[in-house]
Formats: sequence, C-alpha cells, structure tokens
Amino acid sequence: MAELDTSGGGHKKGPGVKKGKKLSTRIDLTPMVDLGFLLITFFMFTTTLAKPKTMEINMPYKDPTMKEEEKNKIKNSVALTILLSKNHRIYYYEGIGDDPSKAPDLKITYFTPQKGIRDEIIAKKKMVDDMKRTGALGPKDETTVLIKPDTTSTYSDLVNILDEMNINDVKVYAIIDISDIEQGFIKATEDASAGVVAPK
Repeated sequence: MAELDTSGGGHKKGPGVKKGKKLSTRIDLTPMVDLGFLLITFFMFTTTLAKPKTMEINMPYKDPTMKEEEKNKIKNSVALTILLSKNHRIYYYEGIGDDPSKAPDLKITYFTPQKGIRDEIIAKKKMVDDMKRTGALGPKDETTVLIKPDTTSTYSDLVNILDEMNINDVKVYAIIDISDIEQGFIKATEDASAGVVAPK
C-alpha cells in the first residue's frame, strides 16, 4: 500500500514546558493509482483510432460498342497530357496527341516547388478560364488532364500527380495507358537531352 508519512514535533518554548506530541498523518495513495489506471483504460476505449484515408479514382469506362471517333471528344484546347517517366521526370504537352503524324511539343519538368508540374497545371487552368471568358469555349468545358504512367515510372509519382489534381482542384482527369507513339516521343526526347541533370 502506498502511503505518505509526515511527522511533526513541537519546540521547547522555555524551561518546564513539555515537548509537544508528535502527530503522524498517513495518506493512502492506492485509490489514486487505481483511478489513474481506470482513466487510462477509459480513454483507450473511447478514443477514435486513426482510420486510413483512401482516394477514389474514377477510371474511364471503355465501351466496346462506342465508335472510335466518339472516344476522342476531349477538345485539344482544354486537354493537358502528362507522361510519368523514370527518375521522377515528367513529360507534358498541350492537347491529347491524337495525330500520330505530328509529334506534340513535349516539355520536361519535375515535382519541384518552382517551375514544376504544379505551375504548368495552374497555367493551363488559367488559359482555359480565359478562353471561357472570351467565348472561345463553352461554360461546361473544363480543364482535362490525361495522366499516362510509363513502365519506368514509380507508384509514388502517380500518387504525387493525383495529389496535384486535388491541390489544384482539377475536376476532370483520367489515368490511361501510355501509347507506343508517346513512349517513342519520350525515348527521342531522352536521347536528345542526354546528360541533363534533374534539379534537386
């Protein structure tokens, strides 16, 4: 049993004065220990445990009965295609790249705070908003981002680009397979930019 013993005594005030009686105060701390364990148990059972958060991804539905010309209804002016490649490298170009005879203007960026993919997404959204204000696009036209991971890209890059969609409030985006033509574009660009070091 835990207890606290405090003893005190009197002092002589003069000759012939009897010494005061020592008083002993005993405080039992056992109920406090029990109360502490009860409180810990209570908070353990009543605290809400952290639940894992998941992100819902709406994948494009491939209708086998849909005609080929109906599949590409995205306007080139609102589309931004992002190709995820190796070494956290990101290739992007305006439009959907539906003309195999004409190579898109492929540009390179990274997940960097300045002049990274976020700045390009913001610039694309601003351009689409300006075109809607001038009447070049309809009110229902939205910035559309097509995300195409290469076989050399990492899962973390895909998670990071999906985070960018949420951060920049991109309402329309899709993860689709990268084409052989686009992989050829990446290879040609990598061969041309050999020796370029990625920013840290």
